[in-house]
Amino acid sequence: MTQERAVAGPTPAEVAFKGLCPRCGAPTLFAGWAKFAGTCSACGLDFSRFNVGDGPAAFLTLILGAIVVGLAIWLELAAHPPWWVHVLLWVPITAAAVLGALRVSKGALLALEYRNRAAEVRNEDAI
Repeated sequence: MTQERAVAGPTPAEVAFKGLCPRCGAPTLFAGWAKFAGTCSACGLDFSRFNVGDGPAAFLTLILGAIVVGLAIWLELAAHPPWWVHVLLWVPITAAAVLGALRVSKGALLALEYRNRAAEVRNEDAI
C-alpha cells in the first residue's frame, strides 16, 4: 500500500546545504556551526523534537578517516615527506572535512526525519 504525501518546503538537499527550516525554508536551522537552533524563528517548528543523535558523527569519522588514511599512505609512498608534513597537512584537512560534512549530514538527517514524519515508538504505541 502506498501513501501519497504532499510535502511543501525545501528538499532535504537544500535543508542540508543551506541550513533551511524543513517546514518554511527560512535559514534558521543552525544556531552554531553544527548545533541546531531550538526552534525556527519564522514558523515555530521545534527542532529539539528531532533525534539526529551521533549517527552522522560516527559515520563521517569512519568514512573520512578511511579516505584520509588512504591519501596519507599514498603521499608517504609517493613522496616520502617528513612526519611533520603529514601533521600539518592531514590534521586540518580532517578537521575541516568532518566539521563541514557533519553540518550537512545533520541537516539532511533532520530534513528526512521531518519529511518522513519519523518519531520514536512510545509504550502506548507498541503492540
